[in-house]
Amino acid sequence: MGEYEGKTVAGKMVFEPILEEGVFRFDCSGSDRSVAACYPSLSFINSKVRDTTVNMVGDVTPMYIPAFECINGQQIINIELPTGGTSLYGTGEVSGQLERTGKKIFTWNTDAWGYGSGTTSLYQSHPWVLAILPNGESFGVLADTTQRCEIDLRKESTIKFIAPASYPVITFGPFASPTEVLISLSHAIGTVFMPPKWSLGYHQCRYSYESEAKVLKVAKTFREKGIPCDVIWMDIDYMDGYRCFTFDKESFPEPKALANDLHQNGFKAIWMLDPGIKHEEGYFVYDNGSESDIWIQKADGQPFVGEVWPGPCVFPDFTQEKARLWWANLVKDFISNGVDGIWNDMNEPAVFKTITKTMPESNIHRGDAEIGGVQNHSYYHNVYGMLMARSTLEGMKLANEKKRPFVLTRAGFAGSQRYAATWTGDNLSNWEHLHMSISMVLQLGLSGQPLSGPDIGGFVGNATPKLFGRWMGIGSMFPFSRGHSEKATIDHEPWSFGDECEEVCRLALMRRYRFIPHLYTLFYMAHTKGTPVATPTFFADPKDPRLRRVENSFLLGPLLVHASTVLDQGSDRLLPVLPNGIWLRFDFDDSHPDLPTLHLQGGSIIPVGPPLQHVGEANVTDDLTLIVALDQHGKAEGFLFEDEGDGYEFNEGGYLLTYYVAELQSSVVTIKVSKTEGSWRRPKRRLHVQLLLGGGAMVDAWGIDGEVLQITVPSDPEISNLICLSEEKYKKRIESAKQIPDLEEVSGDKEIELSRTPAELKSGDWSLKIVPWIGGRMISMQHLPSGTEWLHSRVEVDGYEEYSGIEYQSAGCSEEYNVIERNAEQVGDESLNIEGDIGGGLVLQRKISIPESDPKVIRIDSGIIARNIGAGSGGYSRLVCLRVHPVFKLLHPAEVLVTFVSIDGSTHEVWPESGEQLFEGDLRPNGEWILFDRCLGLGLVNRFNVDEVHKCLIHWETATVNMELWSEERPVSKESPLRISHQYEVKAIS
Repeated sequence: MGEYEGKTVAGKMVFEPILEEGVFRFDCSGSDRSVAACYPSLSFINSKVRDTTVNMVGDVTPMYIPAFECINGQQIINIELPTGGTSLYGTGEVSGQLERTGKKIFTWNTDAWGYGSGTTSLYQSHPWVLAILPNGESFGVLADTTQRCEIDLRKESTIKFIAPASYPVITFGPFASPTEVLISLSHAIGTVFMPPKWSLGYHQCRYSYESEAKVLKVAKTFREKGIPCDVIWMDIDYMDGYRCFTFDKESFPEPKALANDLHQNGFKAIWMLDPGIKHEEGYFVYDNGSESDIWIQKADGQPFVGEVWPGPCVFPDFTQEKARLWWANLVKDFISNGVDGIWNDMNEPAVFKTITKTMPESNIHRGDAEIGGVQNHSYYHNVYGMLMARSTLEGMKLANEKKRPFVLTRAGFAGSQRYAATWTGDNLSNWEHLHMSISMVLQLGLSGQPLSGPDIGGFVGNATPKLFGRWMGIGSMFPFSRGHSEKATIDHEPWSFGDECEEVCRLALMRRYRFIPHLYTLFYMAHTKGTPVATPTFFADPKDPRLRRVENSFLLGPLLVHASTVLDQGSDRLLPVLPNGIWLRFDFDDSHPDLPTLHLQGGSIIPVGPPLQHVGEANVTDDLTLIVALDQHGKAEGFLFEDEGDGYEFNEGGYLLTYYVAELQSSVVTIKVSKTEGSWRRPKRRLHVQLLLGGGAMVDAWGIDGEVLQITVPSDPEISNLICLSEEKYKKRIESAKQIPDLEEVSGDKEIELSRTPAELKSGDWSLKIVPWIGGRMISMQHLPSGTEWLHSRVEVDGYEEYSGIEYQSAGCSEEYNVIERNAEQVGDESLNIEGDIGGGLVLQRKISIPESDPKVIRIDSGIIARNIGAGSGGYSRLVCLRVHPVFKLLHPAEVLVTFVSIDGSTHEVWPESGEQLFEGDLRPNGEWILFDRCLGLGLVNRFNVDEVHKCLIHWETATVNMELWSEERPVSKESPLRISHQYEVKAIS
């Protein structure tokens, strides 16, 4: 790393102004800056901009200068910001909380099927942090490295990056607002591509619609039921044996005819393409790619072969221009089948049956000099998906240069928004992921990617009617709105959950389609100016600390969308946290407890359209509605962008951008056009203005768009009366709304209800209570001879559980476990066999028993079993481990300890003040450890098969302790079930 090779050094970074005022580049030294020039930026639109100093007027010194350390080839950057109110955001595609203080993530694109709130690496990498300072000013930091980067925000008001040396750090600001920071960032990494207008409609997808007939049936049902939708998606099962650029001759024999049928009914068709190309001679894509020598190579120069859906696969090296052009030409030919958009999946790149879930970092990319030259995979891993999306976009342009391409990519990097939209990956059908989807979409927007959304309803597992309806209500307001679910789940179309849920979905999507003029305008501004589309609520007032951690509302320009993510509370029962100023509630007479509430900021005008079933249904003569909310000075303004909805004529002036203003004078509000841009002719249409008065009340007026329109404001008593009538009308709509049934609990086998009613096992020394729900939780473990309750919890929290996956929360499909068998006889073993579907063709089985032969013990035998693993299951793409997670109750917290003898013979006593401790290798307990209560003179002995346990964890909390057993982490296969067998016994200990 330049002059520091082999040394450990530290200091302040050197800086140069670049790009524009307020933007600085920092390096550890001048020589490091020279070295970094050999590694072009892949995030910047133009790498030369990052490497070019610009002259600024006067003495220009950055306000915050990072400190650095260079240790063992790692460059550690620390930026200290003001304490007492700095809030940190960004970090790209991440799960968990919106405000990122306290979190640590790693930028390493990962196939993260079934991720949890604490997962540290997802599908995309954005080494970027946005800071909101105590005074409301904003500051951004980009670590411009493609390699694995640790972003550590665990220390308050401190941003730390750790990545292989050397790399520059770019800072933006501080500026007056977060929007200004994001605009400046867009000048560096680019703006979002201008999406075709149809792509802002609703998208319906499933893994997979198995035939042309099924696709057409789904499309027909949308139209028959009057539910808006514009796009149907084809997942990998349309292919011939998962071979890209092919079609299954039985299920999809006439793709062009299918596309024509969809087009005639107002639908577009999007098809998936993965990077893994089947290693098979005679397959035209493989043969052609081999002749062109475009595959990623192993260190020995031979093509790398890794297993994905088709079996053994090779992978195009998108770091080479010749490979990108090769792929683009394949895409060009593929488009001739009536393809409207392309979905790039598995492009982290994901590889099955390997612990890393990707290809070896020693693989070689023969990259072009302008993007970094020949490098190993660790250098290009995070940008592989972005380069694939770029190649796909270029191929679509080759096919038809007059249409705007639409590409969706799973993997990406800072700058991917120039080429593709994205979604938040393989999420779970549960309430936590519903809540988390809002923050995930917002974080992507705060990191430069405004066109994103989650799989509405959740990809992994079965949504309930209430969950699906609520998710559609929220998801219909996201920038990208798509429903998607995996194989082996129940149907997840809007009509699949009963009439009540269907009606909520219809209302939600009709509401979205009315807002498409507003959304399309926001995307035009995002594309041309770099302004964000969906933003956190605090953007309305960055100085207000109340708003910094609000996670159940967001802004679309001046429109505030407030949603409930709580099962038993509709949006009507949760008061929104509103920014200071005037915020006026409104709706389209469609209020429902499962739909978000809407507020418009005072001083704003937003355009909305008529109810539609699909974007193409709109006609230039349709009415235009302006919703107007005056500020405290009686003024409002807004704008509307219009063009053909596709193509590039807007770049040549073929558009109409209308600025509307409203002003109150002497009880009359005048609405008029203040200015226009573009050469597109204004449609001849009626103008409908709705002036908001408060409490949902409004007055209407009609005129001709482009002409002056005036509204006489009612008197104060009349306004009060209108507000009372509106509130009463709203209340009646909410009360009369058809509620979605609350079917969160499901009946199980063997006449045992999978509910919150526990099954009891009572025999020998023990009385147990087990709920076959929430992961098969044991909520009570009472030792009868001593009368001690070693484990006691509510149904919803703590107790004894087992998880699948390597995160704290289960990656399971559902909270319900089937009761396979119960032996509850008075004589013999007392046992309960339960089984839970944890997705990807896997089940978690558990037998809890009090054996007749040894009634002093509780025996628990558990295993993760591969029941249906294969192409299409999703199971191969994940690592799993079996985690035993009991939370034991401490009667005498100051007098307990955990004691054991390790495999290496060392003796351990672990007390509560030690916090959390992990024991691996020969430090693991040698098959037994004891929770000892000195006051009682009793020990809870936990024995286990040490060959099955990879590590042991002790975690102390107030009056509880976790004594956890973890299996090894292992990629899924039928040949590798994971098991842990263990037992508990109480013994007197002196």
